[in-house]
Amino acid sequence: MFRKDSITIKEWLENSNKALLVTGARQIGKTWLIRDEIDKSGLKRFEINFIDQPDMVNYLNAEMSAEDFLVKLKMIMPEEYKIHETVVFFDEIQKCPEIVTKIKFLVDEGSFRYAMSGSLLGVELKGISSAPVGYLSIIRMYPMDFEEFMIANGISKTTLDMLKDKFETCQPVDDFIHQKLLSLFFVYLIVGGMPDAVKKYIETKDIREVDKIQRDIVELYKEDFSQYEHEDKKLKLKSIYEIVPAELNKQNKKFVFTMLDKELKFDRYENSFLWLKDAGVVIPVYNADSPVIPLLASKSSNVFRLFSSDIGLLTSAYPAETKIELISQNGEVNNGAHFENAVAQQLLANGFEPYFCKKKNVGELDFLIEMGGKVVPIEVKSGKNYKSHKALDNYLDVSEYHLERAYVFSTSNVEKEGNIIYLPIYMSYLLKEPKIEQLIVNLDISGL
Repeated sequence: MFRKDSITIKEWLENSNKALLVTGARQIGKTWLIRDEIDKSGLKRFEINFIDQPDMVNYLNAEMSAEDFLVKLKMIMPEEYKIHETVVFFDEIQKCPEIVTKIKFLVDEGSFRYAMSGSLLGVELKGISSAPVGYLSIIRMYPMDFEEFMIANGISKTTLDMLKDKFETCQPVDDFIHQKLLSLFFVYLIVGGMPDAVKKYIETKDIREVDKIQRDIVELYKEDFSQYEHEDKKLKLKSIYEIVPAELNKQNKKFVFTMLDKELKFDRYENSFLWLKDAGVVIPVYNADSPVIPLLASKSSNVFRLFSSDIGLLTSAYPAETKIELISQNGEVNNGAHFENAVAQQLLANGFEPYFCKKKNVGELDFLIEMGGKVVPIEVKSGKNYKSHKALDNYLDVSEYHLERAYVFSTSNVEKEGNIIYLPIYMSYLLKEPKIEQLIVNLDISGL
């Protein structure tokens, strides 16, 4: 299945002398993608998996020098793996994270290319003594977004090009195509973007089989939670993860800590939230006190909404009736939690840091992003009354916020009214930071 990150890995293989580190949550396709791109490049791939080969953790232990490390590495490589023709791929690097600190020497020495992949690296690499700045290209992978899901399901390049053109020109999509894509998007809300789940859906079209895979992935996540909770008794990872679906289904989606324990305050749970974020299994969307640049300056670190990193894993936590309602696209059912989770997931994958904003007497905005040097508000509507957005109107009317445009995602077609652009929910993948081809600063310093 096509993944956008394959382009980045291919460019790394062709043009970069740095090492490569691919990180992200479990089961999102990191290992497969690296293997596939290396094998297509014509280079040899020598792979060590530190989970499947636990003896390698001791063999390549952290205490030896970088020179000794390279000697020991060459000793276990068969002769057909020639220097300058081989990529050494360290998989599950979280089990041997100190290798990352040796990359500077290994890159400078130049015998081999190095690719690394692992889960929980946001957790594990915090303990690393030094990071090889300038010697490492890092790719953060996410579950498959809706564009990748469309491609996997056979949507043609012609259709994708048409959608991009309609997005850029604010012209409606042909209604027949619009309805077909809406139906596919509702399937995406159930299947999500975990590659194994997507593959199973394409092969069988059986949501029950997809659900089995999703539940297996969730159990794998919980095994990780149990391991780290055992090591640190203060962590409450499983409890937090399990109440995300319930919190998102409430009218007020702000995370309420008393659902965990009425006696404990935020600082008791802060490390658990950060762990889940760093592991890539949840997406915290923080409150910004004001919708002005930079949003980070008004971030409230203890007020946030918590989304699942994959919409399919979120949906798998709900009863089977929820999936039936999604498949039937029942307009009477509130799909707000699913729509908002899908948009939060997409914004993060597109490189944005999403926030929300709630101000007394003004209202609550679903999302805020910084795009093109401006704050852009985003509303997500799951019902038919998508043009009813009092809070958004209130924010746009405040002159000191300088909000020049806003987006509303819903099941409606493309439309523009004033500075509000209405887009179908399936177009959220097209919301990207404009590319800057050149940024030339030519100063006249003559006479200084």
